[in-house]
Amino acid sequence: MVRTRFNQGWSRRGCSLLWDAETLAEIVDPMDVVSMRGMFAMVDAWPDDLPAAGGDAVVVAGVEGCIDVLSGLDAERWLVEDLSRAIMSFQEHYEGAAGLVFWLPSGRSRVFMRGASEEYYLRHRGSGEQGLHIGRFLWSGAENEIERIMNTDDHGADYDGKHWVGLYHPRIS
Repeated sequence: MVRTRFNQGWSRRGCSLLWDAETLAEIVDPMDVVSMRGMFAMVDAWPDDLPAAGGDAVVVAGVEGCIDVLSGLDAERWLVEDLSRAIMSFQEHYEGAAGLVFWLPSGRSRVFMRGASEEYYLRHRGSGEQGLHIGRFLWSGAENEIERIMNTDDHGADYDGKHWVGLYHPRIS
């Protein structure tokens, strides 16, 4: 069953992938978006004051660029060894009380779920039709907790339609 989230609480906790520009603008000023390099520089010294979601989140751009320059296996390794470690560091430092949001401008056309298994993937040139299993690499396979971020309050909205603007995971254990 596809889980959905209709409120903005997602930006203040957990880890999210976001691809809707209007939703992004609601939680962060574009000047306060952090680069991948900037995020990795913060890993050992996370700041007390966060620049997004009223001081409760960090928005990071550049994940797609990092993945796109790597081969399929190198992209998998980078997601597991580097990016997921940074996510865990963030989560541990803020004790789950802050949000880490990755801006993926092309996520709408690249992120997909395999219906039978409800596993999430990211289309990647070096990974063939299967794509990168981001549910496993990024969220340790805890896909049963992933929610689709919806930019509407209409609970009848198509969770595959235009209102689907990202993915949210509350906490990785």
